[in-house]
Amino acid sequence: MNILISNDDGVFAPGILAAKQAVEDLANVYVVAPDKNNSSVGRRITLFKHLKLESCELEDGSEAFSVSGTPADAVIVGVDYVMDEKPDLVITGINQGVNISCDITSSGTVCAALEAVSLGIPAIATSLFVDPKTSFKQDENGEWYVDFDFTLAKKVLHDLVLKIMDKGFPKGVDLFNLNVPSNYTSEEVEITHLSDMMLKKMVIDNTDKEKKDLFNYSLDDNQKSDDLVMITSDLVQEYEEGSDGYALLVDRCPSLTPLNANMTYQELKDW
Repeated sequence: MNILISNDDGVFAPGILAAKQAVEDLANVYVVAPDKNNSSVGRRITLFKHLKLESCELEDGSEAFSVSGTPADAVIVGVDYVMDEKPDLVITGINQGVNISCDITSSGTVCAALEAVSLGIPAIATSLFVDPKTSFKQDENGEWYVDFDFTLAKKVLHDLVLKIMDKGFPKGVDLFNLNVPSNYTSEEVEITHLSDMMLKKMVIDNTDKEKKDLFNYSLDDNQKSDDLVMITSDLVQEYEEGSDGYALLVDRCPSLTPLNANMTYQELKDW
């Protein structure tokens, strides 16, 4: 079995190495990913422009390839150029952040998996929901860092690929969207549906006193801000039972959402 792994966090992100480690005992693994972070770019593709493709080395000493493009670009380059034959499966992630609800269409991780599906390859998009209450820690010098614990995510991804190797994808399912919480209370995987929304989005400007620090954080020195706005977001906290958000935030267990790339709604005869 040949597996292509990509992501949207960049080729040197810890999650892509975790994904490789999760399945490298099951298949021949190829890693092709963007050369830098491409979060929230959706399925953007770079057409008729040059992309730089470079061989690089992951932390475990294995070879990977970086692409100066988007996650979808990386999947296309991996499938059509780097690999000698089409992969049997594409895995994207493990993303350092949650990807749930109908907001997944903005996710570079999920849309890279959708690009694989468009190329005739089944896919798994994998994400780690990082709980800020437990994952942000301080080192001996008092510096804050994020502790990405991929242990359960790697185990669930490994077991899912094993099941796919044994039984294939369920009929009508093109890809799985897997989300695993870092603060889990149960390792049991729930089969879920998409929530309506993951992020509550708001637009702020320089008159917003409550979010002043956030608005000014990325401004250059002496940069004028009168004509600037910023889109901000907060994670939705309430979800319908049976949804991906409910599994992650309420049940605190892994969520597996089966998806079909064809968004057509079939029945309109009574409309």
